Amino acid sequence: MKSNSNPTSLGTLPIGKLLIQYSVPAIIAMVATSLYNIIDSIFIGRGVGPLALTALAVNLPLMNLVIAFATLVSVGGATISSIFLGQQNVNRATDVVNNVMTMCIIHSVVFGGITMLFLDDILVLFGATKETLHLAREFMEVVLYATPLSYVFIGMNNLMRSTGYPAKAMISALISVIVNVILAPIFIFKLDMGMRGAALATVTGQFCGFIWVMAHFLSKKSFVHFRRSNKWLSWSIVKKMYGIGLSPFLMNITACFVVVFLNKALLNSSDDEIDGNMAVGAYGILNRVGMFFVMLVFGITQGMQPILGYNFGAMKWERVKRTLKLGICAGFSITLAGWIMIELMPDTISKLFTTDETLIGIARNGFRIFFICFPLVGVQIIITNFFQSIGKPALSIFLSLTRQLIFLLPLLAILPKHYGVTGVWASVGCSDFMAFTLALVTIIVMMKRLSKKYNNQAAG
Repeated sequence: MKSNSNPTSLGTLPIGKLLIQYSVPAIIAMVATSLYNIIDSIFIGRGVGPLALTALAVNLPLMNLVIAFATLVSVGGATISSIFLGQQNVNRATDVVNNVMTMCIIHSVVFGGITMLFLDDILVLFGATKETLHLAREFMEVVLYATPLSYVFIGMNNLMRSTGYPAKAMISALISVIVNVILAPIFIFKLDMGMRGAALATVTGQFCGFIWVMAHFLSKKSFVHFRRSNKWLSWSIVKKMYGIGLSPFLMNITACFVVVFLNKALLNSSDDEIDGNMAVGAYGILNRVGMFFVMLVFGITQGMQPILGYNFGAMKWERVKRTLKLGICAGFSITLAGWIMIELMPDTISKLFTTDETLIGIARNGFRIFFICFPLVGVQIIITNFFQSIGKPALSIFLSLTRQLIFLLPLLAILPKHYGVTGVWASVGCSDFMAFTLALVTIIVMMKRLSKKYNNQAAG
């Protein structure tokens, strides 16, 4: 069996080669997804108008909630399956695959149904105004109707990568994005479907990716695939998935509330010179650009996850350390490159999304301050996901909460009162620095403890 479709190679091939083999497909998929998000925003900004960008920013926290309930299952399942495969337990890994499928369907029906019932109230809570509510609702209604499809696609695609098929996981993401990018301008410009057209293009792309992923897990040629005789709903497996998936779940939940607080802070900090809706729209641009580079780092973490999980389960500590070091270097390099680009051409970036000079001016100031500590973000993300990948969710949860909640929210309560919209941007930069410092201290302390533990086990 080829090395790129056999997870046992995770314990034998050189770490650098494995990281390239697993991360490059994930990065390509993330680049495609991020570019789609940016291109989609460009289509919406130019095809629907500046307020549509504000509506997208209002939708961000709800989109984070949608992703949160999917990652609660998918990330935990991917980590557990990698650890089981490292222990040579293919049967238990198959149980995980079946359980992820079941829980994705359950989560999507419960979350999508409840959210649809209270959609307008939720959007208003998240910062929608009478000018933007109808635009935000048009987009989210389509997305919520398609949550069962989206959840299964996200959950099974993560499992495809963690069970030894990174290239196929990349292809499924590319299929989704390509269909998306082709249909979005047709629906928005040619058919004049506005926000609803943009959302319909998104879910159609996910449907095509869903078909690809399901074909993989239904095939008996796949190393791990659906088996009717294995467990489809096991509390012991679900409990483990929730335990590990709780970290990215809380990360997305806190990101949801952070965006709500940021939107509210921008609306409340507006004055005669800066319109609140325009400030929220500028944040939408900043968020799309920042997420492009963050998603690249997530591509690295997705490539690291099966390597770390397998080797941690196989008690190969030196390979675990090597994977972490290479991941930190890669994460820092990506966010450093992003910071340099943002510093050199803020207006050029903004003009991709809008021709409105007011919006471009607000975004320019935001780019300079919001991203001031951005190079450090890549390191913090890698460290946070390291603990998640080796089955230590408590530390991962703690570190993810510090950046998005514990440090940022108090700063948002203080700085905007004195510095207005500039204080909102500065709050993000300050919280990034503090979260990085804490993550660095934590990883140094924990690596010493883990090394001692493994050395004792080896000696025994």
